[in-house]
Amino acid sequence: MRFINEPTHDLTYDDVFMVPSRSELSSRMDVDLSSIDGTGTTIPLVVANMTAIAGRRMAETMARRGGLTVIPQDIPHAVVDSVITWVKERHPFFDTPITLSPQSTVADAVSLLHKRAHGAVVIVEGGKPVGIITEDDCKSVDRFTQLHQVMSKDLTTLPDSLGAREAFEFLNQHRHKLAPVVASNGDLVGIMTRLGALRGTLYSPALDAQGKLRIAAAVGINGDVAAKASALIESGADVLVVDTAHGHQKKMLEALAAIRSVNPSIPIVAGNVVTAQGAHDLVEAGANIIKVGVGPGAMCTTRMQTGVGRPQFSAVLECATETKKLGAHVWADGGVRHPRDVALALAAGASQVMIGSWFAGTYESPGDLQSDANGRLFKESFGMASARAVAARTSQEDAFDRARKALFEEGISTSRMYLNPARPGVEDLLDEIIAGVRSSFTYAGAKNIEEFAEKATVGVQSSAGYAEGRPLHSSWSN
Repeated sequence: MRFINEPTHDLTYDDVFMVPSRSELSSRMDVDLSSIDGTGTTIPLVVANMTAIAGRRMAETMARRGGLTVIPQDIPHAVVDSVITWVKERHPFFDTPITLSPQSTVADAVSLLHKRAHGAVVIVEGGKPVGIITEDDCKSVDRFTQLHQVMSKDLTTLPDSLGAREAFEFLNQHRHKLAPVVASNGDLVGIMTRLGALRGTLYSPALDAQGKLRIAAAVGINGDVAAKASALIESGADVLVVDTAHGHQKKMLEALAAIRSVNPSIPIVAGNVVTAQGAHDLVEAGANIIKVGVGPGAMCTTRMQTGVGRPQFSAVLECATETKKLGAHVWADGGVRHPRDVALALAAGASQVMIGSWFAGTYESPGDLQSDANGRLFKESFGMASARAVAARTSQEDAFDRARKALFEEGISTSRMYLNPARPGVEDLLDEIIAGVRSSFTYAGAKNIEEFAEKATVGVQSSAGYAEGRPLHSSWSN
C-alpha cells in the first residue's frame, strides 16, 4: 500500500480513501478472497468473540459462506465443546432446518421461526418431512393450534444430490422460494432457498481437512491456560484466539509460552495490541496472527474511560508492516461500519477483518428477537468488558470478588441493534460487504488479498471529503 499524500497524524477508516489504479480484471468474480494466514477461510471476515454475537448459528452460517466465528472465552468448556461438535456436524451446503412434530403448536413454531433467516419450520414425522410452516401460516391462528392443522401439506422436496445451479433451477421451476432437502431414503437432511442456492455459486465454505465447517474458540490469559487451550484443540477448534483487552503484557507472553508448550498444530491468534512493538513481542512469544485494535468497537468505552487506544487504520497498518517482516499476520478488530472499512483494513495489510456489533442485529446472533413500541425488530448487544459481561464471566467467584470487579467496567451493558428489514440475516450483510470488497479489489487491479495490500493506493481526506462520499437518500433542495 502507498499513500498519495503523506499523513501527519494517526488515521481512522473515515480519514482515508482509495484511488483507482490500472486494472486487468474484467469482473469482481475474478477476485480470490481466500485467506493467506492459514485459517482456511475463503472470505476475510471473522465474527468477533462477543457473547451477544458469536453463537452456534452464527458459526455455522459464517463457515458455510467461507468466514470464521470465534466462540467467546467466558462460556463453560462443556458448552463450547457441544457448539464445536454441533457446527462440525452441519451440512456444508444445505442450511439447517428448524423442525417440529405435527403435534407441536403454532406457539412453538412462532418462537422458532426467526431463529434462522429462511423463516420456515419443517414438520417431521419418523425423520421424514410431512409439511412446512411459515409466518404467514401462523397469522390469525390460535396459538395452541397443532401444526398438522395449519401446515402446508403440498410438499415439494429437493434431492440432496443436486448442486447449487440445479437446486436453484429446481426451485424456480416449481415456483418455490424454499424446499426441504431429502436423502434418497426420504430422510430430511437440510433446507434450501433460491437465494441460498445462488449463494452456493458465489461463496465457498471454510472447511477443515475432513470437509467439516471451520470454527475458532477464544481462551483468556488467566488460570491454567495450557489446559484450557488443549481442551479446545481436543474439542476440534480450528483456530485458537488468546484474548485480552491489553495484549502487550507479561501475562499474555506467559500464556503464549504455555500454549506453545502443548505443541498446537492450529493457528494461534493473540491480542489486542496497536503498536509494532506489541505485535513483534507477541509473534516472538509464539503467536501466528496478531489481533489489532484498542477501543474502536461500537460497544467499547475504553478510549473515553481511559484515554487509551489508537485510530484503527494506522494501528492496523503499523502492526501489519511489522508482522509481515516476521512471517505473521494481523486481524483488524473493530471499527468497521461500512464495506469500505473492510476494504481499507485489507489495504492496510490485515489478513482478516473482525466484525462484532454490525452482525448483532441479525437472525443468526444468539439473542432473542424483540420489538420496540413501533414494532421495529432488534436484539440486545453488549461489550465484553461491560458490567453485564463481567458478571457472567465471574459467576463462579465469591460475592466479594464479583462485587469488586463490577466496579471496574469498560463497555456498554445493553444496546439495541435493530435488524435492517432489507438485510435481516447475516448472509444479507455478507452479500453487501463482499460485493463492496470485491469491487475495491478490481479498482486496485488486485486479484487476491496479498496483491491488494501491495497495490492499494490510499489518500488522506478531510471530514468534508468523507461527507461528500456519503449517499443522499432524499433531495437536498427545498
